[in-house]
Amino acid sequence: MSPAVETTTTTSTTTKTNEPTPSPIPVHPSPKTTPVAQRPHPKPGYPTCKLRFECRDLNHEGAAIFFSNNNISQDLLAAVTAVLSTLYKPSQSNSHIPGTRSVTLVLRDMETLAYTIGSELDSDHKEIHFSLDYISNIPAEPQSRRRDEIQGVLVHEMVHCWQWACDGTAPGGLIEGIADYVRLKAGLSPPHWKKEKKGNWDGGYQHTGYFLDWIEGSYGDGSVRRVNEALMKKRYDEEVFWMGLFGKHVKELWDEYCKTLPEDESTMEKEDEKEPDDGVMVEQVGQKTKDHLEKVLD
Repeated sequence: MSPAVETTTTTSTTTKTNEPTPSPIPVHPSPKTTPVAQRPHPKPGYPTCKLRFECRDLNHEGAAIFFSNNNISQDLLAAVTAVLSTLYKPSQSNSHIPGTRSVTLVLRDMETLAYTIGSELDSDHKEIHFSLDYISNIPAEPQSRRRDEIQGVLVHEMVHCWQWACDGTAPGGLIEGIADYVRLKAGLSPPHWKKEKKGNWDGGYQHTGYFLDWIEGSYGDGSVRRVNEALMKKRYDEEVFWMGLFGKHVKELWDEYCKTLPEDESTMEKEDEKEPDDGVMVEQVGQKTKDHLEKVLD
């Protein structure tokens, strides 16, 4: 007889205890993030330089006229602004603009109307020499004549402190023409200036200045700026220079310009009836002026 098997059933019971429910992890709202302001790139500006002044004869009549008609600090700064805004567009580096570090205006007794040279320190420091004799002979009427003439000369000479000239190989007439073009654009042309078709394109001063003004109007804004910046080159080659800028030889451009002008009445004028030309006055010093020009463009 088989032994009886005793089966034992064990019942497992689980006792639940009332444990506290953990608190949820607090969720903090994300802090509002303020967007970082994007700093705009600074707009490029024109270079600055020190402006200095020297008067070598305060008792001269020209000095009294100068001080009674002009504010030297404002007028020098205005001349720099007129030159740079006409001949250049600013960039971040301004490497296309000459590195002029200072300009000193010197009023003194001399026969020459005005000239600009590099100082004894170096060619980055310029000196504008302006004749007190010339200032004393500027007509007093109309009322603004003296101030406008003085400022016009300052603008013209200031151009020589900031322009290019192909290391001195560019025609002097073009260099002087650019200076009078800037004076013309500044609204400082004297009453005796006029457009003439006689002579050559590089006759200089207002003669070439008006020609450049015509180029600006006929071939687009910034044309004269391009002419000046092309003069950064080491050597001036007339055909390559003008063909590269406008696709025409400069003599073709001059012929086009002359066709826009009426016949010259000036050829019928007597020499003694002509009003003195400030450009001619500078030319009268001959080689001396040429030497000064070569120094400032060195």
